[in-house]
Amino acid sequence: MRGKATTDILKAGIGFASSHADDPFEAMAELGETLGAQPLAGAMIFCSHRYDRDRLARAINRHSEGMTVIGCTSSGELTGNGYDSDSLTIIGFPADSFRMTSHCFDDIDNFDPQAAREQVRALAARAERDSRALGESVNHVALFLVDGLSHREELLTMTIQDALGDIPLIGGSSGDDLAFRQTAIFDGGRFHARAAVIAILSTSRAIHVFKAQHYRPGDRKMVITGANSPERIVTEINAEPAAAEYLRLAGHAGEALGTAFFAAHPPMVRAGGEYHVRSIQSANPDGSLSFYCAIDEGIVLTIGEPVDRIAGMEALFQDIDVHVGEVDRIIAFDCVLNRIDAEQRQISRDVSALYARHRVVGFNTYGEQYHALHVNQTFSGLAIGK
Repeated sequence: MRGKATTDILKAGIGFASSHADDPFEAMAELGETLGAQPLAGAMIFCSHRYDRDRLARAINRHSEGMTVIGCTSSGELTGNGYDSDSLTIIGFPADSFRMTSHCFDDIDNFDPQAAREQVRALAARAERDSRALGESVNHVALFLVDGLSHREELLTMTIQDALGDIPLIGGSSGDDLAFRQTAIFDGGRFHARAAVIAILSTSRAIHVFKAQHYRPGDRKMVITGANSPERIVTEINAEPAAAEYLRLAGHAGEALGTAFFAAHPPMVRAGGEYHVRSIQSANPDGSLSFYCAIDEGIVLTIGEPVDRIAGMEALFQDIDVHVGEVDRIIAFDCVLNRIDAEQRQISRDVSALYARHRVVGFNTYGEQYHALHVNQTFSGLAIGK
């Protein structure tokens, strides 16, 4: 029911709650009531961009004094209902088996890689010290959230993973429901623009980071022959205007470019022996294409073709079970284009049911981070055992 919190909490397990209340204070009160009095080491919050951010920050702070809380605005949330929207959601890590510490990069336009490496190494050392109380066998993972409109994800992801060493990085780019105006990162009790946050989560439980995509490379290829790399804009493909040439290669008579088309026909690039999606954000009036990921002249792209998503996801969840045993929660960073494509293929109900059955929570992103990679149109995340 809208305006009421929904939950699915295991005793002594990872807490989760979601609310559709319009008022931030009412929403946070519902989340707090649902989570109860269990002591938490930290929490993640994902919110619709419709909330007033100053009021929401005050509401979060009222219910989380002395606790590490990170979060971001989204382009949809993943809750107990599967795909969800216009909600405020929280994931709470119980203090009996978790520790969490964070660092915010609050001016990523002037990101200093050398200083960042030192800050991340100091954060990792602090996480190591703080987690000693959990026992001799402790696993660490870095949760990463970054401004999805910043065009800085590649530099930050590579720099931070390098500094983390063996600690795996997993995360997502903040969204604003495809408005492409302003996204925000939450850390230290307030929302930040043009920012990123890393939180090292330490636990005595089994964990596993993963990345999956629902496309395979096809046989239609194209070469980027003109690009404005800093702005992620492609002006020419195969020495022709980019948008028209992409439509000719990927489409059929009568089709028009738009978000649904981009989601159904994603360009893919081969790197490191694997194919990765390079998603298109928009077609521009001048005939160029804007991308979600870094792009440059000379890159060869292949038009992706869909695979059986439901079968692929079932296989992924079986593999996750092998790695962690019985799953408590899967924290997922699911590209918003995956959601749009599921709606176009009329499988969003099936996907939602699959997510709910496998205890998936998280948000729809403008991009995903996996180890040192910034990727698009993936379903990536962190599985945590009971």
